[in-house]
Order: sequence, then structure tokens, then C-alpha cells
Amino acid sequence: MATESPASTVASSRPSSPRNVYLDLFIISFVILFFELACIRWFGSTVVFLTFFTNLVLMACFLGMAVGCLAASREQDFMDRSMLLAGWSFLLSCAILLLYRSFGRILVDVGSQGSPQEVFFGTEYDAKDPSYFVVPIEVIAGLFFLLIASMFVGLGQVMGRTFNAIPGHVVAYTLNVAGSLAGIVGFGVASYFCTSPVIWFLISLGGCLYFVKRSRLLHVTGMVAMLVLIGLFSGYGFRQSCTQTLWSPYYKIDYYHYKKIDDYPEVKYIVTNNIGHQSMAEISEAAPAYILPYLLNQNAGGPALDDVLVIGAGSGNDVQAALAQGAKSVDAVEIDPIIYEIGRTNHPDRPYDDPRVSIHIDDGRSFVRRTRKSYDLVSYALVDSLVLHSGYSSLRLESFLFTENAFRDVKAKLKPGGVFAMYNFYRQGWVVGRLAKMAERVFGTRPLIFSLPYQEKISPRDSQGNHFTLLLVGDASSKSLKAIRATFQEKGLFWLNEKPRMNQSVNTYGPEPPKVLDPKAGNWHKVAPAEVDLSGINFLPTDDWPFLYLREPTIPGLNLRWIAMVAVLSLVILFLYAPVRTFQPNGQMFFLGAGFMLLETKGVVQMALLFGSTWMVNSIIFFAILVMVLLSNLFVLWFKPGKRWGLFYGLLIGTLTINALVPMDSYLGLSGMTRMVVSSTFAFIPLFFAGIIFAMAFRDSHQPDIDIGSNIGGVILGGLSEYLSLMMGFNSLLVLAIFFYSLSALMVGRRLPGLPSAKTVLPGS
Repeated sequence: MATESPASTVASSRPSSPRNVYLDLFIISFVILFFELACIRWFGSTVVFLTFFTNLVLMACFLGMAVGCLAASREQDFMDRSMLLAGWSFLLSCAILLLYRSFGRILVDVGSQGSPQEVFFGTEYDAKDPSYFVVPIEVIAGLFFLLIASMFVGLGQVMGRTFNAIPGHVVAYTLNVAGSLAGIVGFGVASYFCTSPVIWFLISLGGCLYFVKRSRLLHVTGMVAMLVLIGLFSGYGFRQSCTQTLWSPYYKIDYYHYKKIDDYPEVKYIVTNNIGHQSMAEISEAAPAYILPYLLNQNAGGPALDDVLVIGAGSGNDVQAALAQGAKSVDAVEIDPIIYEIGRTNHPDRPYDDPRVSIHIDDGRSFVRRTRKSYDLVSYALVDSLVLHSGYSSLRLESFLFTENAFRDVKAKLKPGGVFAMYNFYRQGWVVGRLAKMAERVFGTRPLIFSLPYQEKISPRDSQGNHFTLLLVGDASSKSLKAIRATFQEKGLFWLNEKPRMNQSVNTYGPEPPKVLDPKAGNWHKVAPAEVDLSGINFLPTDDWPFLYLREPTIPGLNLRWIAMVAVLSLVILFLYAPVRTFQPNGQMFFLGAGFMLLETKGVVQMALLFGSTWMVNSIIFFAILVMVLLSNLFVLWFKPGKRWGLFYGLLIGTLTINALVPMDSYLGLSGMTRMVVSSTFAFIPLFFAGIIFAMAFRDSHQPDIDIGSNIGGVILGGLSEYLSLMMGFNSLLVLAIFFYSLSALMVGRRLPGLPSAKTVLPGS
């Protein structure tokens, strides 16, 4: 056990001039939270495919903080080393991206996308081609996990020392929470104004420099300059042809504009997080698939599709298709304001300038529930976010759109006989089969399914990466679908031209493509309903298990390998940085951290379902969670509850049990304000009791650095335990949280077995 006094552990880390430790704790808490959010955004959007690793950056930040707290008693100051590693980490992330883009034969394998357990859009490659040099994503992930964790050791060390220096531990923790709240607000403001990484890093570095010894400022100045250059570099893209690089609250967005040269057409293209996302096309001349639902209906003599809702409106192609085919009103829903703005400004057809269009910057599921309008057609327009909802869960931005519950919401907003359309490159036959089975279960009729290029049959094992798939479904009263089915039975085929304008003046149902005299007419493509094999399609997404692209309820091998890597790399970081002694983690605090992380994850997921998956909802939720923790601290300071462990553990586990018994979608039937009050109460009350227990335990701590480090270490366990939601759904996380809190109650007054750290002192320590 440690023999140093708290005062001695602080003295070695602080500048010679006196400073206010209370201010220090507030500042370091702000810097840690702000820098953590900046790293989540930067590394997820810059390092190729790193965004698909749930919790990677978040877990690395927590590990670094935990080990830093445990290293608070070491004489060596790790802040300058952490900043040095930060500089090289950011530089390496840019270098990897440049290498990946410059050498086309280098490929990154993300979970064997040829036949995957889970589909990740944009990660496909030909694994059979021997000319490619394939790098497993686990290698890249492990490297950056080590670097990011090491970056945060210095920050965690400062936090641990300031905790030790303040005699009132609950007061210290209150300052810690207040600083974290300021960090969330600060980064929320930065996100609202869509600022670039230059701003994020300057703020983060300014806070870090406050804690660097003056004698080493010159050493760090070079790192600051390098980070600023990297930030500036991030604002101009990585290719000369990149017209503009912007940072939305969700993505790094590269906009490319290739002007028309000779026979090469003009191209306007959007790349998000280094993955191709969408292009902007003149609808009369290109991208015929966008107008296919309208042509099938019109040429079959179906009723007009006057009122249209487009979810995933993006840069405007789907909106323009609806306008070109005579829609009288279009509600366009797009979650990303920057993608919408690029489309509004640059789309060749300028669909967002049309008075028939109403734009809604919102989450699609949330809009569908709130709108009072009814529609002839609701379209899921190439909805694939390419990004996780947050660093806390396996949820994607669009996950809650593809559940049985979501399909029922859409059905409720259709006019009698209305049509629901979904289209995308769905990558795998089992994804198409799952959508077809869900649609049939909800609407009571089999959907019409079309594949471009034409496929007669789609089986679960078929690769659909090069096939655009359209699903049309409605209830039994849908005149449009009845007309389309009848026309196919009579005519056999439909023909779609590469140049959409060629379809405007002629009905193209028939056994042969129409003969036209236009020498500039494009090729005709055969269209007919495909038969979908539903055998083996047993697991359908629900609001509790919203994983359309996960083949079955399981933890994929990619994730299992990642969990094992985190365990090994965490021991490496601990060995390198922790004190030169054997220490005993605080078992009560460790399991409090694990339970709290699961509560936080469940709260974020539940509020995303109830109020939308937007970044603003996310920010408000994190802010509210910290406010609840702050109220817990104030409760302990004012009411001095003593050591009534049984009472508060009982209240915590009791309220968690109630939450576990009430499904998440139970609140959806409530009105707006009632839903907000009731759901927030049930979600946040357990956090209040958990916060009281933590404050009581931390109040009596004799080793605040070890105890806060133990708590953060437990957070890592909770973050990794989140993967169980892939097997059992999100509600199961509450059951696991009850288990962790029960272990915490049993560990009151006890410590975990001693953990050995490095046996030799690092140079300079």
C-alpha cells in the first residue's frame, strides 16, 4: 500500500508558484471531457474505419485516466510525455489516411465483409485478390488504443493529484462534475457551430499547457505547432480535387466537385469519414433508380403520389425525384445539417429551393412519430449513416428506423392505400430477407422487391453489394401496389433507361424494351419482382434489439477479439505507468463504475429512441446525467446521510428492477411532455441513487487517487459489457447493472486482490 501522504504526492507535480487546487481540479476536469470528445470525433473520422469499433476511443480515454490516477503518487510527471504522444498520434492518424488513399492496393479488413456476421457499409473489398495488401482493422485499433490511452495518463495523473490535495472529497468530486459539465457545454457549442479540429485542439492544448512545467514549455511548443498544422490540414481535405472539407456534428465531410471535361460528365460527390456516401445528380440525366417507385406506379395506372415524405433526404436526389414525378408536397428529413446545406447550395436541380419542399433537420423516427400529416408515399432513401450513434453503444444513427416498431409508426402515417418504399445497396441477401419479413409482418402483405441489375431470386447467402434493391409495401387496400402487381402479371417486365428522361414519354411495361429514335438514349435495364428466400430469417429487429445488420443475436468475432485486445493492452498500460508497488483496487468503487457506465449507455439509447438520435439529444442527455450526479453530491453535502448503505443500495436496485420490467417502447404511447417527464424520471432516478452511494464512498476515502482510478477502471468493464446488448438487447443491460451494483454492495469496506505494477522505475521517474 502507499506510504506517501497526499500532500507529498501533489507537491512533485505542481509548479513552484502556489496555485489554487480547486481551480486546478475544475480546469483539468473540463480539459479531460472536452479533449475526450474531440478525440472521439477526430480519430473516428480520420483513421480508416476506426469509427466501427464501439467504445474504442472512449475506453482508451477512460483507461488512460484510470492509470493516471493510479500513478498520482509517482514522482515523474507524465503531462509532457502525454502531449508528445498526442502529437505523434494525430500525425500518425493523418499519415495512415494518406497511405491508405495514396496506395490503392492497401485494404483494411473489417470483420470479413465477404461473408460477415455484421455488415459495415463502405468496408467491402475483394478478399480473393492476392494483389491486395490486407491490414486487419484490429491492428490499427490496437495501435491507436495504446496511443490514446497513453495520451490521457498525464491528464489522469493531474486529476488524481488534485483529488489528493483537496481535503473534502465530496467537494472535490463536485468540482470535477462541474468541470465536466463545462466541457460538455463547450464541445456542444463547438459542434453547434460546426467548428473544425483547429478549434478543438487549441482549446484542449491550452488547458493542457496550464499543467506543464515551465521548464518544459519549449519542449511542448513543437508539439503544439504540429497539432495546429494537423488541424489546419484537416480543413482542406487530403486530395487536390477535394473542393471543401467541413465538420458536421456527425461526420468529417469532404465535398468533391469534378467539372465537366470533354466527354466526362460533371460529378458532385460527398465523402463522410473517408467513406463514399452520396453523389448529386441531375435527375433527368442520371441515377434512374431514384424515380423507379414513381414510374412503376404511374405506368401501371396507380393513383398519384401527391404527398411524399423522404427520410434520409441527404443532398437532395430523392427529393428531386419526387418533384420531377409531380409530387405536390415533399417533407424532406435529414439529420445532418451540413449535408443538407451542401445539397441546397450545389445540387444541379436545386430541389431545396422548390416551394413544395419543407426541410426538417431531424431524426427520421422522431419526425415520423411527431408529424400530424399523412402521406401517399414514405421513402427510406438510401438510409445508411456510416457512423455510430455515440461512443457508448453499438447503436447506429439509423438503427431505430429499421425495427418492427418503426415500420408500424410508418404505417400509421400512410394515407389509406399509401406506399412505403425502402431502397439501398443492402450488401447481403439476409438483410433484404429480414426487411421483407418485417414488412410483411407489419403490413400483412408481401412486399414487392426489385433488384438492379435484375435478379430472379435473392437468397440469404447472396452478396448484394452491387445490387440496388427496392422494396415496396402497403396494406391490402393499396391501389398502387395492386396496379403494379396486376401490370407485371399482364406485361411481364418493366424497362428502365439509364437516362431517366427516356422513361417520361413512354410506358415501358412490356416483354421488350421500347424502340426510341433518340441517338443519345441510354441502355435499357430489365426490371421485374424478385423472389426472396426467407428461410433462416429468424431474428427480426425490435426497439430493444435494433440491429438490422447483425445476422443473429451474438457477439461477432470482431468484437470478441477487440475485448481480448483491450484486456491485454490495459495490462500493458498499467504495467508501464502505475506506481512501483502492489496496490489494491477499491472493489466497491470498481463495480460502481461498471454499473454506472451501463446506466449511462441505457439512458442514452432510451432517449435516442424516445426523442431522436440527433447530436443535440445526445448532448442534453450527457449534460442531464452529470447534473443528476451533481445533485447527488449536493444531497450528501447537505443532508449528511452517514453510512446508510442498505437504504440507498436498496433504492438503487429497486428502481433499476422497475426499469428492467418496463420495455423501452412503453413510453412511446405517451404525449410529448408526459413522455419526457415520465421517461426521464425512470431513467435518471437510479443515477441519482448511484451518485449518492458514490459520494458517500468517496467522502470517506483514504486513497482518493486509487479509488477514483478503481472507479474509472470499472467504467471500462461496463463499456465492454455493453457488447452483451448485441446478444440480449438493451434492456438486458439493466439486469447486468443490477448484478454489478449488487457486487458493489457486497464489496463495501473491502478491496480487490492486489495487482502488481511495474517492477522497475521508468527513466526519469
